Amino acid sequence: MYAADQLPLLQNELELLADLVPLPGLRLIELGCGNARLARQLLQRFPACHVTGLEVDAIQHARNLAQPQAGLDFLSAGAQDIPFPAASFDLALMLKSLHHVPLPLLPQALSEVARVLKPGGHLYVSEPIYDGALNELVRLFNDEGVVRAAAQAALDQALATTGQWEAVTERRFAQAVSYRDFDEFEQRMMRPSFAQHDLSDAVITRVRAAFEPHMGPQGARFVRPMHVRLLRRTGH
Repeated sequence: MYAADQLPLLQNELELLADLVPLPGLRLIELGCGNARLARQLLQRFPACHVTGLEVDAIQHARNLAQPQAGLDFLSAGAQDIPFPAASFDLALMLKSLHHVPLPLLPQALSEVARVLKPGGHLYVSEPIYDGALNELVRLFNDEGVVRAAAQAALDQALATTGQWEAVTERRFAQAVSYRDFDEFEQRMMRPSFAQHDLSDAVITRVRAAFEPHMGPQGARFVRPMHVRLLRRTGH
């Protein structure tokens, strides 16, 4: 296990991505793009790139379409059925999204990503490590231990059996996460548009009681441990 306080603190994950993959001029696809925050930053720094963001959450997809940006387009689709021809992209990003793919569809999703990547293209997967104070809070209402482990196992299986991938490198780091108060935590973490958690009054009360000791003058601050795996698409 990698404790959050033992990992290097990374302020902006774009710095790590840019260190691992030469980004200028690439055509990228982000699977489960959410609000596409990193993609938007990437395009500001590397305007010759193009990013296509796929999102299955209709509410978030509508928000994304309402905030256009040069070099960025959005489609409503999942990783298990990517609406592009083979070898369309240089780099695929999955930022805290692989574990949201339905478990039976994980092998299909990784095969689809391999299909749309050019030979020699990269898959950058960034997943939360199941550890730390924030994780202990979240698991009170949304225990992701099983799905996060399944996501890592699916990567291992794809590397070992499909012939589509080779491992390039791995990195572990910590991300700073903060919330002004419990209301912001509840809105962002307990009531996201892409999920419906079972939030009884008793659950909310229990989570609030666990959250409040983390509050300080500047809100509640946490450190989230992260695990990045970079894979390369085989072929020439």
